[in-house]
Amino acid sequence: MARVLVVDDEPGVQESLRMLLKDACEVVTAGHVEAALQAMAATPPDLILLDLVMPGRSGLDLLAELAERGVRTPVIVLTATKTVATAVEAMKLGAADYVTKPFEVDALRIKVQRLLEQCALAAEVERLRDEVSRRTQLGGLIGRSDRMQEVFRAIERVAQSRASVLLTGESGTGKELVARAIHELGPRASGPFVALNCAAIPETLIESELFGHERGAFTDARERRIGKFEAASGGTLLLDEIGELAPSVQAKLLRALQERSIERVGGSAPIPVDVRVVAATHRDLEREVAAGRFRADLYYRIHVVPIALPPLRERREDVRLLAEHFLSRAEAETGRRLRLSPPALAALERYPWPGNVRELENAIEHALALAEGERVEVTDLPPAVAQSERVGALQDEVRAGRLGLEDAVGRFEMDLILEALTGAGWNQTRAAESLGVTRRLLKLKMDRYGIVPPA
Repeated sequence: MARVLVVDDEPGVQESLRMLLKDACEVVTAGHVEAALQAMAATPPDLILLDLVMPGRSGLDLLAELAERGVRTPVIVLTATKTVATAVEAMKLGAADYVTKPFEVDALRIKVQRLLEQCALAAEVERLRDEVSRRTQLGGLIGRSDRMQEVFRAIERVAQSRASVLLTGESGTGKELVARAIHELGPRASGPFVALNCAAIPETLIESELFGHERGAFTDARERRIGKFEAASGGTLLLDEIGELAPSVQAKLLRALQERSIERVGGSAPIPVDVRVVAATHRDLEREVAAGRFRADLYYRIHVVPIALPPLRERREDVRLLAEHFLSRAEAETGRRLRLSPPALAALERYPWPGNVRELENAIEHALALAEGERVEVTDLPPAVAQSERVGALQDEVRAGRLGLEDAVGRFEMDLILEALTGAGWNQTRAAESLGVTRRLLKLKMDRYGIVPPA
């Protein structure tokens, strides 16, 4: 509902305008300029009805101050018939319109309605303009939040250069997607994109994976094999979880980056490679360097352009966008159209997502498997996510003062007990085991909350 601020020193006028407009908008009143400024600071109004003649500072003074502050809230001036010239002066200071006292009720209502509609339209145009200018997808990355917009801009800046990039962020934040976007937007897009998870390869094999090997280099080397550096020549090599490399491999990697050539295991001739390396890690490499677990010279070699990916809990405004993207992708693959119910969306937005975007994607897949009909409900979500809505609702009740802490804890405990009993078919022994308590304690809690098995 639109908010209208009435600034007039006469209580009768304030009340008349409040009664006139109360069905169409929220009306806030102020008896002088200072009170009006305080009301605007607390909650900016959508429209101001301003009396020009008041004790102390006049309505013209307020108009001048609003203009100086750059406030563009539309103002309708209230003026007596004998001071119409002053109203014209007010228009020059930025007032949108004026009415004379005593005002005609219908005329004033029409003016207010028209201005509010114009403001709403202007706000919508501004929002749409912002939406158009704000990219929500880059490559496989999805995000409308300020943090992701920063990531998008960083990708676009660095894609055209040869600089080494270090991607940092928690597991599941999309580091490989960023590396692919850098590759696809750059001059090497026609070349190969090769990814290697350094944490997934045993230390004894990682050197061979990186640089390849010659036949007979070791027991199982029955034939020559090229490594990831050669496979990625002319393109981009992503070294994911680079912080897991052993010190001996770090030294050989540094040499390869410095000399732009490699030697296969068991070989002696240097092989030139033209590779752009993008490194990624969930570790704090500065701390690893300080602890002596990661070479400082290699760190500075790969840390030319750092890009930090925010965890999903720090960009919650992207949760809905991501969830709807995963649902749309599933619809394209299966033909099944599903939408999120408001409680399900609230649960998704409340949950902290320790596994980040990857966990959200898995949660949507879980919901798709369980959902019936055309909507995803809270009960279709993974238990940990569904629980977040229950906890969040209780937090809201406590913050609003409608529920005490002790009552909130009790309600949460009762819900958990009911859920465990229902899941166990009201077998108290199994329910107690699932809750990690004794059957005797469970029975005491049931008695306390008046929980009885269904007849």
